[in-house]
Amino acid sequence: MRIVGIRRDGGPVEVASLSDDGATVTVVAGLEEFWADAAGHLSRDVSGEALPASAVEFVPPVLPGARVICIGLNYLRHVAEGTFKDQDLPPYPTLFARWTQSLTVDGAEVPVPSTEDGVDWEGEIAAFVGAPLVDATPDEALAAVVGYSCFNDLTSRRAQKLTSQWILGKNGDNSGPLGPMVPAAEVGDLREGLRVQTRVNGETVQDGRTDEMVYTVGDTLSLISHTFTLRPGDVLATGTPSGVGYARTPPWLLHPGDVVDVEVERIGVLTNRIVDNSARKV
Repeated sequence: MRIVGIRRDGGPVEVASLSDDGATVTVVAGLEEFWADAAGHLSRDVSGEALPASAVEFVPPVLPGARVICIGLNYLRHVAEGTFKDQDLPPYPTLFARWTQSLTVDGAEVPVPSTEDGVDWEGEIAAFVGAPLVDATPDEALAAVVGYSCFNDLTSRRAQKLTSQWILGKNGDNSGPLGPMVPAAEVGDLREGLRVQTRVNGETVQDGRTDEMVYTVGDTLSLISHTFTLRPGDVLATGTPSGVGYARTPPWLLHPGDVVDVEVERIGVLTNRIVDNSARKV
């Protein structure tokens, strides 16, 4: 099953199941209704209205008030090429936030901000929380994850490095593409080592496995839940493997016309094209 968000004729967002060939969507529930019982909806056969995919607008199946929490520097080799190279691993993950307005979908165009030489790729996996979490254990937190999707944490490096806080560089327009959500039961445990690859114009630039993660999904969600309540629909972006563009010699960034793919074993492929800043919508 592949879960997507759709909008018909500018109406409210609904959650739908995307067919294997991508030609049709079958409505599951309204967005709020879905997240009120995500596990229940995912456990039942889909029997709603079927629509041609060409007749709907695809949008992230994410509540407007959801928190999108991201882990920075979460794969061992990426830590070695980044800020903490030549240092001991931090005992806790570096966390930063995205606003839901920065999210987009597979196939969307991503503009390069006017002050950037390009944007950098960060292929990764997003985990969706399906139940409230308060002071949860790692096992309880992991059990609350209802699905995973491919994610690309496209980053404006110049803006990111202006200050010690990363939020500006991590919230460019359309800079957070999410692929369809696949139920957690179909994906399994990320600690088993799923392959995560990123390609730019067909060339592989990242190739890692999820068993390289320093901070696991369960541990991280548990940590967060001891400070603030996680609610159904919240999203955790789990970090990227090594091979990002800024760490290369010379640096390699994405420019208008480039196509970037993120492929994750058992989850799918996410594809987006980079465009000029003039494509930003007011």
